[in-house]
Amino acid sequence: MNLTLKALGALLTYPDAELRAALPEIIAAIEQDKQLKRDEIAALRRLAHEIATGDPLDVEERYVTLFDRGRRLSLNLFEHVHGESRDRGQAMVDLLATYRRAGFRLAANQLPDYLPVLLEFLSLRGDAETREMLGDCAHILRAIGEALRDRDSAYSAIFAALLAIAGEPGLAKEKRAVVENDEKPLDEEWAEEPVVFGPEAAPKTCGTTPTFMPRAA
Repeated sequence: MNLTLKALGALLTYPDAELRAALPEIIAAIEQDKQLKRDEIAALRRLAHEIATGDPLDVEERYVTLFDRGRRLSLNLFEHVHGESRDRGQAMVDLLATYRRAGFRLAANQLPDYLPVLLEFLSLRGDAETREMLGDCAHILRAIGEALRDRDSAYSAIFAALLAIAGEPGLAKEKRAVVENDEKPLDEEWAEEPVVFGPEAAPKTCGTTPTFMPRAA
């Protein structure tokens, strides 16, 4: 099991009391990873420290503002490709089939394209499959990570780490000005690039809180 992926997925979930209590265990798993550089691990430590020491209401409100109030930072990956189109439904079905073939079962209220769910799934898979699936959606991970970096959000460290694990180029160095309420360009940017996860991915294409500790499939 790749505990780093499970830990990164947990860090991306709603920062409630349960997550805050698990932070020492989450960071301990990340610190043992051999794929991440010291500065990448240090950035993840800063995120965990921010969650652990901030006022809980402020930390939770910041999370909701980032991830639940617009498509640009949505953690549901197919939002970035299909929006609300019918194609998203078929992509969901295909990804769910990939999970089921591997014996991975979702809770009734989990969406298959929710990034923490995907990371929990990949934590149970081999390195080659992990790199392939993360590589398939690397352009989305990079877009979210850079948008978070532009907002000076410590959450960008998670996306930098995922790109490193995938062996993909990291976040761009230069920050860009943040344009508020600018949702349309993201759909247009990826509309021509279908995203399919898993072995049946043709050309390169690409909820709720998963528990940090392993869950029976």
